[in-house]
Amino acid sequence: MKSNRYQSRTPISKGKKTWFIIAGFIASLIFLKSANSVVSYTSSDKYCMSCHIHPHADQSWKLSTHYNNKSGTIVHCSQCHLPPEGHGYLYAKAKHGFKDVYGYLFKDSSEINWQEKKLIENARGFVYEKSCLKCHQNLFPVSLSVKGGNAHLAYISGKEPLNCINCHLNVGHYDRNAIHAQDSGFGIITTADKTLFTAPASVNRFENFTEMIPGTNVTFDMVAIPEGTFNMGSPENEAMRDKDEGPVRKVTLSKFWIAKTEVTWDEYMAFFRATGSQGRTEGQVVTKKNTDAISGATPPWGAPDQGWGKGKRPAITMSWHAANVYCQWLSKVTGKKYRLPTEAEWEYACRGGTETPYFFAGDPNKFTSEGFLKKFFGPDTSLIASRIVYKENSTSKTGEPSSVKESPFGLVNMSGNVSEFCLDFYSPESYRIDTLNSVNPKGPEGGQEHVIRGGSFKSDAGDVRSAARDFTKTKSWLVTDPQIPKSIWWYSDCIDVGFRVVCEADSTIK
Repeated sequence: MKSNRYQSRTPISKGKKTWFIIAGFIASLIFLKSANSVVSYTSSDKYCMSCHIHPHADQSWKLSTHYNNKSGTIVHCSQCHLPPEGHGYLYAKAKHGFKDVYGYLFKDSSEINWQEKKLIENARGFVYEKSCLKCHQNLFPVSLSVKGGNAHLAYISGKEPLNCINCHLNVGHYDRNAIHAQDSGFGIITTADKTLFTAPASVNRFENFTEMIPGTNVTFDMVAIPEGTFNMGSPENEAMRDKDEGPVRKVTLSKFWIAKTEVTWDEYMAFFRATGSQGRTEGQVVTKKNTDAISGATPPWGAPDQGWGKGKRPAITMSWHAANVYCQWLSKVTGKKYRLPTEAEWEYACRGGTETPYFFAGDPNKFTSEGFLKKFFGPDTSLIASRIVYKENSTSKTGEPSSVKESPFGLVNMSGNVSEFCLDFYSPESYRIDTLNSVNPKGPEGGQEHVIRGGSFKSDAGDVRSAARDFTKTKSWLVTDPQIPKSIWWYSDCIDVGFRVVCEADSTIK
């Protein structure tokens, strides 16, 4: 007797097959219709706002040109924050949706750094270039300005690594502090001046002093740094070390003064008001009767302070050239020898006699946010946060000097807050090549870029170590400057570099 599994099955009639196919087709249509309805509903502005836990997103959107414009056209959330259909739309929707739901359920909205999410390097992750181009198909409308045309030509040429949001970051969410034009009113005094200094500080001994800028009411503190010898660079076993930090070498330095803080906006605005010209443009020659006069910066493109405020915050976005001219001007008005610090002077002052990764005891591996587990548990910032303004505690903007403790030499923000210009040209091999010049070294004789030190409010813990090195990136820091020629005074694409000054000690000073 044969097994039942070999018995023939009763064939399904042709009519039943037809009904199965029709039923399956109808079910598929219902499913697709339902799925499309779900996709459409969850892509609506109302649904986006119901899930998002930052109400200011809705408010700033309704004030932006994507909502509040002459034509009455409204650009919806999904039109910017998702790619067009057919370009990974559903994948991107699922990815962002999962992140939003996770944040809604498990994160404390008061602890989210919204300022950091607004930075352009982060915005690229949720604003899609293809969506911009789908709406803005004509990049050269009749209403486009000459500078806008030049910028769009640079964009389509592909010579620069440009995204639409490099220039148009705030079109979707209004920011009253964002200026996308030359700020011809920059530096104009709107309040009455206080009592002005008629002379600079008189210095007869090698000790700390407070400088007074003549013709202004601005002062700043200078700290006396004694002569000495130290180990410059980092040992090979230092955590998060880069190759350009070695080999370690002994360096001897003469005594000098260095500013207690980075040059503040109060200090830099004194220079701008004294030397700048509101009507002058890049490339225009200024003729003055006084041949010794110093011609300062042109008005900036946009808001150099990023809307964070000026005053005692560090001045930012000026170029290395501008910082160097500032030192020349300061030397002239005070009668002293001010300049940018050499890289060796900077590290010596930063260390303050220490040989650890930071000017205090601490392990970079504990402070860093890099690593898989740190995404869930976060870094240990209990020690570093009171001494350095960096990625984990900065809220993605500069801080005032009073926010951190002093270093062993009595300096503030040598590490973190803003990276600082040095006098030296940068070379990754300078420590290896220049092993013989160990007394007051000044780095390579030439180069394209200059050293910057200290890391900034955007930096990870590894980049705010005392030995960490970096360099200016002039071309990429001027990508969105629409002026021809591009500015030699202001960076359009760098918001975390500033400087502090050094004053040379005269041989007669004891």
